[in-house]
Amino acid sequence: MKSALSRGKPTAAALAAGGLVAALYVGLTAIFSPISFGPVQFRVAEMLTLLPVLSPVSVPGLFLGCFLSNLIFGAPWQDVIFGSLATLGAAWLTRMFKKDLWLAALMPVLVNGLVVGSTLAVVYGLPWLATMGFVALGEAGVCYVLGVPMLRLLEKRFGDQLGEF
Repeated sequence: MKSALSRGKPTAAALAAGGLVAALYVGLTAIFSPISFGPVQFRVAEMLTLLPVLSPVSVPGLFLGCFLSNLIFGAPWQDVIFGSLATLGAAWLTRMFKKDLWLAALMPVLVNGLVVGSTLAVVYGLPWLATMGFVALGEAGVCYVLGVPMLRLLEKRFGDQLGEF
């Protein structure tokens, strides 16, 4: 069955699911805000960047959630813009590599390491490669240690029901 977004007509359920992803992202960022920002970060909400493996409706939801989180919690304006776009790009690439979970999980690590790491290096005047490395390392932690098990649990629990969105 094709998803509502792949047919070009998002349903109310698909829009609600995307909104739920955005709300979860903001909520997780709020709960873990002390470790979610800065040049060394472990943003737990980024585990949700693996959701595009299961459903395309999570892609815009992740972008909106990241944008709102960065805006609400006072990230530098550069991170509000470029960090949110990085999450959008990472989510889209994750969807493109959905057949291989380990490769899909690498997309947020690479994109956020490069884009967010570069952005934060410029904003805070820190060494570029080190800042990229720290952001990528934190992203790898949340994607592989938290995101992969979360995704496997969702697949096991909900299976084919997720394909409806």
